[in-house]
Amino acid sequence: MAQEREGFEDDRPLATEAEAKALASAVRLRILRLCLDQALTNKEIALRIGANPATVLHHVRKLVDTGFLAPQEERIGARGAREIPYLATRKSWALRLDEEFWSDMSTAMMDAFNTEVAQLSDPAKVNIARLGLRLDKAQYAEAQQRFQGVFQEILTWEPGPEAEPYSLFLAIHPDIDRN
Repeated sequence: MAQEREGFEDDRPLATEAEAKALASAVRLRILRLCLDQALTNKEIALRIGANPATVLHHVRKLVDTGFLAPQEERIGARGAREIPYLATRKSWALRLDEEFWSDMSTAMMDAFNTEVAQLSDPAKVNIARLGLRLDKAQYAEAQQRFQGVFQEILTWEPGPEAEPYSLFLAIHPDIDRN
């Protein structure tokens, strides 16, 4: 989720305080990721992230209340219990954050990324690169716009018949050690 930064114009609507706070949690970001392709119940989500179902339910309710998760048609579980599966709405891509909430969101994104990468059985499956740059304000703004464009373009790709799930994480930050 690219945000409005120096010289970068973003015409998406500003997230409300409740929406911004809902996204400022690594657990909630992971729940949204899990529910992108298929609707999952609270119990299924809890099993996948290794968390207590009651804790997960708190996070699911916050995501539903803010429109980031949508409840799907109720179904009957294996033991006859009513279950409600939830599907991510992709609303987070339609919003931008106010500067006040940017730090919390950045931390949540990095925590979610670190947790997900740590769960991989083969670290070589992470395609990662790091690059040091010197950019003026115009170049920085152009980089932000291009990053946003690439994300928006990739978001429109239709998965092929043998498509597998991947996550994409991109960050650019001031390199204060190189002044």
